[in-house]
Amino acid sequence: MTTDRRPTPRPGVLDIAAYVPGRSKAVPGVKLHKLSSNETPLGPSPAAVAAYRSVAETLALYPDGSAGELRAAIGAAHGLNPDRIVCGAGSDEILTLIAQAFIGPGDEAIHTTHGFLVYPIAIKAAGGTPVVAAETGHTADVDAILAAVTERTRVVFLANPNNPTGTYLPFDEVRRLHAGLSPETVLVIDAAYAEYVRRNDYESGIELAGNADNVVMTRTFSKIHGLAGLRIGWGYGAAPIIDALNRIRGPFNVSAPAIAAGVAAIGDRSHTEKAATHNETWLPKLTAAIEGLGLTVTPSVANFVLIHFPDKDGRRAVDADAFLVSRGVVVRRLEAYGLPNALRMTVGSDEANEAALAGLAAFMGGTT
Repeated sequence: MTTDRRPTPRPGVLDIAAYVPGRSKAVPGVKLHKLSSNETPLGPSPAAVAAYRSVAETLALYPDGSAGELRAAIGAAHGLNPDRIVCGAGSDEILTLIAQAFIGPGDEAIHTTHGFLVYPIAIKAAGGTPVVAAETGHTADVDAILAAVTERTRVVFLANPNNPTGTYLPFDEVRRLHAGLSPETVLVIDAAYAEYVRRNDYESGIELAGNADNVVMTRTFSKIHGLAGLRIGWGYGAAPIIDALNRIRGPFNVSAPAIAAGVAAIGDRSHTEKAATHNETWLPKLTAAIEGLGLTVTPSVANFVLIHFPDKDGRRAVDADAFLVSRGVVVRRLEAYGLPNALRMTVGSDEANEAALAGLAAFMGGTT
């Protein structure tokens, strides 16, 4: 006997658009330059690699469920109380835990137009409703966010700097945003790219998260620390918020190799500074060179640039993407972010950056 009956996800789950990561392959026979996922071209610290290998013989054992050594290392690096730090499998997990802890059916949470795609996924997965606040010049707009707040707003997600635009809010604007929110609304400052920013009016959110009862700052080891493959993220906030997140996270959500590598990575400040310096050197060079080709680049403070293409046959972003892939340069398509005629390009190695610039020059010049 056959039947059409089968398990059905709860309402709203199938309305979620699954996250699609940046492409990682080009065409066969050409050298790959992967500039689609904002990974550091310098790779992880050698100390982190050694620490990762050091736990190979103890993989049969569960890791420390509290990630105590990693939290202590993070606390020491940033001058924070480890008891107010929670670790997870990438900052993505921390963002999802926040949504699960504070959002439910009938609740709303706000993110900006081109905010990180994990935000609406996490909000919908928790049963809430995403509310989109308009940006100004591809930058978060505090007035637009505050205008979107209702009595149902439980969380505001702010990526600072923002992915995929690379823009940021000066910290006086972040404080103005916080001042305009109800004490019952959680402000999440997603500072995944904080280590790359070289602006005097920028702060990652540590001080605000340390002094306010309704602010959480999230960070990651996936970018400047070069540990994307290990999935390590962390959040810092008021003790009651961290307590709530610890109650719902998995008991062993950070692996032993990740803990060991993370401790070593955050302790290797020389490697981190080297990565930041490489980015500081190349970011303006790439921006100027790309603009010199007649393309528009949104000003970025992160480790990537957002490139806008002409709305002309054969010159659109989809055409540029196909052309670059044919030459082994893989960048990020942005249709899912509502930017169909733009591409995001990571600041890569010297070789990768030169290859990308040569490819863009050939594309804009109509040569092959």
